[in-house]
Amino acid sequence: MPIELLMPALSPTMTEGSIAKWHKKEGDAVKAGDVIAEIETDKATMEFEAVDEGTIGRILVAEGAQGIKVNQPIAVLLEEGEDAKVLSQAKPAAAPAPAKPAAAPAPVAAKPAASIPAALSSAAPAAANGHAPGARIFASPLARRIAEQAKLDLSRVTGSGPHGRIVKHDVEAALKGGAPRVATAPAPSARAPVVPVAPPAAGGGGIVRYTKQQVAALSGNIPFTEMPITSMRRVIAMRLSESEVVPHYFLTVDCEIDALLKVRSDINDALGIKTSVNDFVIKAVALTLRKVPGVNASWSEDAILKWEEVDVAIAVALPEGLITPIIKNADKKAIPLISSEMRELAERAKAGKLKLDEFQGGTISISNLGMYGTRQFTAVINPPQSAIIAVGAGDKRPVVKNDVLTIATVMSCTATFDHRVVDGAMGAQFMAAFKKFIEAPGALLL
Repeated sequence: MPIELLMPALSPTMTEGSIAKWHKKEGDAVKAGDVIAEIETDKATMEFEAVDEGTIGRILVAEGAQGIKVNQPIAVLLEEGEDAKVLSQAKPAAAPAPAKPAAAPAPVAAKPAASIPAALSSAAPAAANGHAPGARIFASPLARRIAEQAKLDLSRVTGSGPHGRIVKHDVEAALKGGAPRVATAPAPSARAPVVPVAPPAAGGGGIVRYTKQQVAALSGNIPFTEMPITSMRRVIAMRLSESEVVPHYFLTVDCEIDALLKVRSDINDALGIKTSVNDFVIKAVALTLRKVPGVNASWSEDAILKWEEVDVAIAVALPEGLITPIIKNADKKAIPLISSEMRELAERAKAGKLKLDEFQGGTISISNLGMYGTRQFTAVINPPQSAIIAVGAGDKRPVVKNDVLTIATVMSCTATFDHRVVDGAMGAQFMAAFKKFIEAPGALLL
């Protein structure tokens, strides 16, 4: 039975994507793991790999097409022994028109395109948990072949392919026994996965939305040049709009960083590397979250979720927008390692080569504009995180020490907190602990 290849959701915020490049053409054979196409998401260009083997029977969406909804068929894969004649009635799906700039991203549509005949739709498994007795088991030819050779009962394997289809990886995992794909009922105490709350509808939340004609009129109808809204910029706008409804407050501390600059210089000279002040800030934020764990949490409508790991997201500016690569378990990593990982992540972010788990997530964010000379600013929370630290430039300022006026290098840092999760006193404790770490950098090296 022909298999529909659907536009994948390569990130939780993705509702549509673009076909940047097809790596396979009609008639080409593919096997599991082959790169079929490059898909531009809301954050990066990512590779779309095959999970089944077969032959590309028809490409339904042309290269360069934009605004393709998640779960919309983009190609049809023929299984072993199938002939392209089965596709004779199918007509290529027309690429949807690009979304209007003023429109909010459409909700995910799960139904297949109407132009694909019913005979091409892959049926779902008969039972949600495993396979019902006597029901047909959907598996790729390669998966069936491996299972037959190993005498593996496919009815005990849960598929991870499209519509629950069993693929090679599922069979291999079951055979290894270390990570069997046997369907089991969840434990009674297991919490259901947290589902992100859908963004408010257009015009909701008190946010005013203008068409380009309205904006031009309000600006006096002066000449302008249109810049198409990219997927990344549209998602940034949506995320900022979500953050606007978070009840937030701001706390600022001034940190003297002369000792930190001295330690940084010693490390760079001794090890022959180049760490940055931001690397020390990352480690300080991570250790502060361990000291004040109530900030390492997120709000949901069911419960406040306290995270067991400390993953620090760092804002990186790109020509087309913003992305936040993540230093995972930052509290457990030495500053030179943080520095090395940060450089690599930033380089791949600018090249659009980050993997999904390298920029999606994080339990707190850092936004540093000090390199641009900005002395102090406030940053916007990135939901569902409960805090973000805005780091300004370190500059020489007059300070009073032991009743004597002197000069010190001071860096202003402002935290934005979600008041639903972090009360004012806890936020103040966090900033006090953060200031101590920054001003006693030896503690960051332990």
